Amino acid sequence: MRKLLESTSKRAIRYLEELESRNVAPSTEAVINLAQFDELLPEDSTNPELVLQLLDEIGSPGTMAMAGSRFFGLVTGGSLPVTLAANWLAGAWDQNSGMAHITPATAFLEQVALDWLLDLLHLPSECGGAFVTGATVANFTALAAARHAVLDRVGWNVEADGLFGAPPITVVVGEEVHPSLLKALGLLGFGRDRVVKVPVDSQGRMRPEAIPSVTSPAIVCTQVGNVNTGACDPVGDICERNRTPGVWVHVDGAFGLWAAACPSLAYLTHGVEQADSWATDAHKWLNVPYDSGLAFVRNADVLKASMAVSASYLPTLSDRRNPSDYTPEFSRRARGVEVWAALRSLGRSGVADLVERTCSHARHFAREIQAAGYQILNDVVLNQVLVSFGDAEMTLRAIAQIQAEGTCWCGSTVWQGQTAMRISVSSWATTDEDVERSIAAILHIAKK
Repeated sequence: MRKLLESTSKRAIRYLEELESRNVAPSTEAVINLAQFDELLPEDSTNPELVLQLLDEIGSPGTMAMAGSRFFGLVTGGSLPVTLAANWLAGAWDQNSGMAHITPATAFLEQVALDWLLDLLHLPSECGGAFVTGATVANFTALAAARHAVLDRVGWNVEADGLFGAPPITVVVGEEVHPSLLKALGLLGFGRDRVVKVPVDSQGRMRPEAIPSVTSPAIVCTQVGNVNTGACDPVGDICERNRTPGVWVHVDGAFGLWAAACPSLAYLTHGVEQADSWATDAHKWLNVPYDSGLAFVRNADVLKASMAVSASYLPTLSDRRNPSDYTPEFSRRARGVEVWAALRSLGRSGVADLVERTCSHARHFAREIQAAGYQILNDVVLNQVLVSFGDAEMTLRAIAQIQAEGTCWCGSTVWQGQTAMRISVSSWATTDEDVERSIAAILHIAKK
């Protein structure tokens, strides 16, 4: 075992060290070579060293360099070294982190990390929390708690009786709602098309005055961090307009909620603490390994009521927090360990610096590209930059050539009817030099 793990760690370290010198996207040849994995299931056992050799020699070249410093295609950061190391150690622990009595270390670390997160993000200290896979499941978890609460208020036990015959729930979203939230609503039985959509402004922010008057039971879903522009809904104003009992306000803050941890950007999240639930990702701006979503619910008992189950073979202790009482899963890895490691390593100032630094990089991208004569389509308030190189055809052609050239990797999107290149800066590893190299490559290709 020692020989295998040491060999694997050397391969992983070499992969990370070579990211700086390779193209961000895998080569066509590397992608074609992945077909070597497509073989019949072997009849006999294979030496584990050979298995890892195949993974590394065929798989590694076929990966996108998301762990590197110049991947700007998604709102995701490469893993901080301390969080990757914590991930390796927690993997060796192999703890099924559902019950505190059975896995005390990981359950305790999760509770500590939860308390730190509430403090860092300026959320109510009494919140319950769940460590889940990503923003889709974080939204699902928080909205399941919302469903429980608003139906319980009108005398309906949704966990026992389901939605058949239940009082209808009005669900309000903005026109720029993220598809992951709609997916969560669909999974919960609300329907993706039965929602009330509210108009947004030119940056994608929900207009509070356009929200229709709703009565119990109802759920209003807001957004902090539009996936294209980075804009944040005025959550405080929306909460003030929806203080009716039985109306729940949820915040989808997949990446934008982390602005609350940065003093210079916290104004964008004004009023989020007035909401009833929140969802975010740690594998975005906190830069921990996939997958790591977070759900917070103001009333911890409501979250527990919507998630907890019991069985005779599962020992519980009333004086300890059982993680599985707050999540959809029983069997789950110890995600809280990596979050704890990130927060313990960075501290409050380190998280703030990570957020501010990446947003500063985004502003630099926008200034230089605009100065070169190309259009920036959004107000760059966070880490998102939308670029138009002309009409849709010209913009898409530029994006394809930028991706193929390999210095950096940016994706395409359509923003309010206009095709654009989206630059998302979220990685701890991105330096000023990375930004300058990427700008030079982008402008060189665009001018052609």
